[in-house]
Amino acid sequence: MEVRLQKWGNSDGIRIPSSILKSLNLKTNDKMELEYNKNEIIISKPKREKISLAERFANYKGSNLAKEYVWDEAKGKEIW
Repeated sequence: MEVRLQKWGNSDGIRIPSSILKSLNLKTNDKMELEYNKNEIIISKPKREKISLAERFANYKGSNLAKEYVWDEAKGKEIW
């Protein structure tokens, strides 16, 4: 596909057709990898490693942990 390099502020840029963005599941402000190799510019999606939930929370030091909350005293058939 041929595209035109255009002036954008102090930089130059190209527009990527929405059909290509949709097929790659890309949205505005997504991060991309840009690589230069001899006479080629390669734009690709960054490779993301899958992280387990345990790994995501391993270093969590927040205090926003759920606590049990009692709305009212149990009555009638609600009493255990």
